[in-house]
Amino acid sequence: MNHQLVSKPIPVGGFFGLRVYIKWSIMLFISTKHYNMGGVILALWLFLFASSVHLSQGISHEIHLLRPLHGSGGHHVRGLSCLSWRLGVETHNIIEWATVPQACESYVGNYMLGRQYREDSRVVAYEALVYAQSPKLSGEGTDIWVFDVDETALSNLPYYANYGFGADAFNSTTFDIWVYEGKAPALPETLNLYKKLQSLGIKVVLITGRSEAQRNVTTENLHNAGFHTWEKLILRGPSDTGTSAVVYKSNARKKLEKSGYRIVGNIGDQWSDILGTNVGNRTFKLPDPMYYIS
Repeated sequence: MNHQLVSKPIPVGGFFGLRVYIKWSIMLFISTKHYNMGGVILALWLFLFASSVHLSQGISHEIHLLRPLHGSGGHHVRGLSCLSWRLGVETHNIIEWATVPQACESYVGNYMLGRQYREDSRVVAYEALVYAQSPKLSGEGTDIWVFDVDETALSNLPYYANYGFGADAFNSTTFDIWVYEGKAPALPETLNLYKKLQSLGIKVVLITGRSEAQRNVTTENLHNAGFHTWEKLILRGPSDTGTSAVVYKSNARKKLEKSGYRIVGNIGDQWSDILGTNVGNRTFKLPDPMYYIS
């Protein structure tokens, strides 16, 4: 299976060829004045169908079983636009929320298990890679890229699929049980970015909100998911108890820079992964409408 961030070109004889043929047919109908409205409508319908087929291509490596409704499908919610709610969440305009609105559970589920979530993640990973290829590295082996773990390196979709995709209140007990199973799959787009960064000579540092007690199972899970080497794996210790995610991760990054590392990039699914101090030269936010960590 391939981990390419960019879809392969469509052959001329495929989608592009079909579009050209339909466009030529419509122009021919009009130019010769030997057409009827039904024929034009049929040709337009075929054009739109071909476009939708093209847009659905290019996604591989399912994290969890896809639902019949792809992308941002789901049921219409009277008086509430779940698409607008998700936009507000991703742009950090809606903050400090505890759960996904019950009316949006189906919407979020179809988004996360459909193709749009993967497409959105691929765009972020692609832009991160483009950026990583542009700056001049120090050449001293001190360039690092900070990765979050949950919903960044590893995906907990198999867990959240059983708990309302964030519509149910977070339960630390059941989540810890899931963590100790060590079965979280990789987010393929992030795994591909991780491999590309290493090939560029950029070292990876993982900073996670998981506790130090979960180091062994997290390490094993990362290895099994394809993340085989890294510079450091930083987890919450006893001294981090009671601190917010922003403060904890800012302090961790500050220590890295004080020890001589240069943070080239920083990627995570939560705004708390990329806000605060010592965030790096550039930050990248992956989509995650399932939960909010302040």
